[in-house]
Amino acid sequence: MTDTATDRSTDPQKAPSTPPQGGQGVMARIRSYTPTLRVQRVLAMLLLIAQGGITVTGSIVRVTGSGLGCNTWPNCHDGSLVPVAGAAPMIQQIIEFGNRLLTFVVAAAALLVFIAMVKAGRRAELKTLAFVSGIGVIVQAVIGGMSVLLDLQWWAVAIHFLPSMILVWIAAILYTRIAQPDDGTATRQFPDLIRILAFVAAVCLAAVLVTGTMVTGSGPHSGDAGVGMEGRLEVDTRIMTYIHAAAMYIYLGFTLVVAFLLHRVKAGDAAKRTAWVLLAMIVVQWAIGLTQFYLGVPRWTVPAHIAMSSVVVAFSAFLYAHGRVREGGTGTSPTGSPVGDARLAASRA
Repeated sequence: MTDTATDRSTDPQKAPSTPPQGGQGVMARIRSYTPTLRVQRVLAMLLLIAQGGITVTGSIVRVTGSGLGCNTWPNCHDGSLVPVAGAAPMIQQIIEFGNRLLTFVVAAAALLVFIAMVKAGRRAELKTLAFVSGIGVIVQAVIGGMSVLLDLQWWAVAIHFLPSMILVWIAAILYTRIAQPDDGTATRQFPDLIRILAFVAAVCLAAVLVTGTMVTGSGPHSGDAGVGMEGRLEVDTRIMTYIHAAAMYIYLGFTLVVAFLLHRVKAGDAAKRTAWVLLAMIVVQWAIGLTQFYLGVPRWTVPAHIAMSSVVVAFSAFLYAHGRVREGGTGTSPTGSPVGDARLAASRA
């Protein structure tokens, strides 16, 4: 009689399989990992927060006069990647260098979202949005470096801020659409007229942001005490503020019309809730702006105003995204994609 133990040890067909050990096992699990829909949305939310958050830290750089705490790029100072004692006040160097380091946090968030989209086999639309987010972070880093090399000229700083708002918009759209199944059918949630008005409102929001950078460009916060008013926008700040406020009221008006029409056509609850939250956020932003105007733009108001800009842009994107959603498909999906569901099932088998 043949010994069973000997049989199994010599016959590869009968030999028991052993899972990879140590580092190989970890790498195998990483390669086979398929992120669930919940993980994808968490990562997308982190990206959205990071895209908005870095604009706030950038505003802190500006109001503390730390814009040239690191006076070159990509190094902090000539010959040194990191702050150098005595090259500038150390607190300013730390603030500016810290803001630069946050770029890597945003880049990591964008990379993780893109990898999640690929690993989950999501549709091309989501992969494209994630990819553009990552490229945008790189472009923003270069623009930020150029603004330092140009000694914080007002228009260079404005160009640095405005793409951040575009990236917040993209991240908000991505977060909304990740929840929609890849095999669903794209359907319009409200008439074209409302979508057109929502788009017009978004254009008005862009005008609000552009004129806002011009108010800042002509105002007292140059970004560095050594720069002073050189390179500032030579317009009357008060008049520029009125123009900025007018653009905001026009934007608010279009948003009110959109919210009203959404209730008239009995749109989905998600769209109506988003519209009301957006209106509330606009009112908060208006109150902060009014406070800045009457108090002479105190430093603490600037980060709050910038933070609310990201919030308003994000909810504007949420509202616009509610106009077209994917519905149906195979029903409840753990990954949002038939391809991802198959991969997840295989990895759990």
